[in-house]
Amino acid sequence: MTEVGFYHLTKMPLERALPRLLEKILDAKKRAVVKVSSPERVEALNSTLWNAGRGSFLPHGSQQDGNAAEQPIWLTTDDENPNGAQFLLLADNTDSSHLKDYERFLDLFDGNDPQALAQARQRWKDCINQGLQAIYWKQSPNGSWEKG
Repeated sequence: MTEVGFYHLTKMPLERALPRLLEKILDAKKRAVVKVSSPERVEALNSTLWNAGRGSFLPHGSQQDGNAAEQPIWLTTDDENPNGAQFLLLADNTDSSHLKDYERFLDLFDGNDPQALAQARQRWKDCINQGLQAIYWKQSPNGSWEKG
């Protein structure tokens, strides 16, 4: 069964939270697809991941880079899994019709945006209705994750 984690961003923006989560995925020898809302957002995250990891770089690519099958992290606006990822990370209120194709799905939403919060609540309900196991994660004051 696909495990679904809802990550309520309140203490740091996606650009700071995402690299930490991706490092954990890579440490587990897994691959990830990160789906965002626009090509501009893909490019912004592309820049972020160049300087965000422990070694200052998290290996990743996007359609602009090509070679999807070779990329441990794939940044996209499409509902795709061209790198054989086990993890799907959705941001910017994006959605996927392929949640059950992944081991784990992470829904990262901006808790300071009332519209994003309302949309995340609806996605939570949709996941429960699909029989998926949903887990809520909130940020502690220092930005680490705690089950809520």
